[in-house]
Amino acid sequence: MFWKKSPNLVLTSLLVIHLLAHIDRNMLLGFSSQIIADLSLSNAQYGFLVGAVWVLSFGAMALFMGTLADRFSRTRVIAAGVLIWSICTWASGHAQSFEHMVLARFFVASGEAALVPAAIGLLAELFSDKRRSSAMGVFFMGIPLGIGCSFLLAGTFGATHGWRGTFQTLGIAGAVIASLVAFLKDERGSRVTHERGTPIVQQVTGMLSFLREHRPLVLILIGFVLVHMIFAGLSFTQLWLVRERGMNAAGVASNIGILQLIFGTIGSLTGGVMGDRLARRLPGSHASLMLLLVLICAVPMLAYRFAVPGSAIFHIGMCAGFFLPLALYGPANAAVMHHVPEQMRSTISGFQMLCINVFAIALGNLGVGWAIDLLGSYGASTPITYVALATDVLGISSALFFALAARASSQRPLMTGSVQGTR
Repeated sequence: MFWKKSPNLVLTSLLVIHLLAHIDRNMLLGFSSQIIADLSLSNAQYGFLVGAVWVLSFGAMALFMGTLADRFSRTRVIAAGVLIWSICTWASGHAQSFEHMVLARFFVASGEAALVPAAIGLLAELFSDKRRSSAMGVFFMGIPLGIGCSFLLAGTFGATHGWRGTFQTLGIAGAVIASLVAFLKDERGSRVTHERGTPIVQQVTGMLSFLREHRPLVLILIGFVLVHMIFAGLSFTQLWLVRERGMNAAGVASNIGILQLIFGTIGSLTGGVMGDRLARRLPGSHASLMLLLVLICAVPMLAYRFAVPGSAIFHIGMCAGFFLPLALYGPANAAVMHHVPEQMRSTISGFQMLCINVFAIALGNLGVGWAIDLLGSYGASTPITYVALATDVLGISSALFFALAARASSQRPLMTGSVQGTR
């Protein structure tokens, strides 16, 4: 179709949709105090809304939506997802109780689970190996930009229209975007041989069989999931800085938000560009580049846990922690998309999102909170420091898996006859 003849325009459109997704996803954080007060929520109920509800829905639906994107129109899957999450974002603005908000946020997460698997498969078709990592990096800029914009909107538009008006407006905007995307026909590229994905059980079974036969790809996936343990530590960064590093609570949140926005965005863009310009020059390709990025960031990330707040080492280490996970999105997704059959790309992307959300985000945050409470009960003076340091070490341990993947892939290709992008 003619719209596919402008891959950069497609990428820009997907970035805007991804940006909207993360604004809607994180808007609860921007209005946390107002929503807790208006709905009379307990801290446990609020934690359930921003944690378990989201992960349980998003994680499970990502794999299902990925299989649909491989079998049917990717643009229709994206449009359906945007429409679902937008209607439920609008409904969130009308919630009158904890139960209403749980139901709305569950389906917001279900709808947003459609975007990444379908978009990754589409970008992998439109961009060749030489540009694919950069495209992935630009697309995943939606994560830090969306987080930053959600807080910005809460403080500007939300200050005038309130949290309910903001949710309702975002829902209407998303529904308009969904209607536009629905008109785009997703005819697969004619220059490649494409087979549609199969029904979900058969598709998932085939994906697992494929992964068992391609050890380097599994190692990349394990490493990529592990590096997200850094996010589990970041969830407790504000608490750590205030309780154990003596920083002022009023300024910590805004400073963290600004730094995460800036260095997360820089990470996405830098990692993506390096994946295209540097990875193919290295033995082991993208896996070697990811190993290099982890090793570069490892020392400042660990040093900052012991540095004096406000010092150069402190700020460099904190920014490295914001930079690293996002810097791996471009090369990691480019590597995965290059080495899987075209009819399985969205399914594996959905499986990757499932693993990240279940093991790193859900279990990771639960484990961090449990470990902090446990150490505190034993009288540890700085329990958050110890646990946060452990999450950093786990994230950095991804370097081992990237090294093994680089060694294995340099000895033999992960898959012969992989399909190349069309542009």
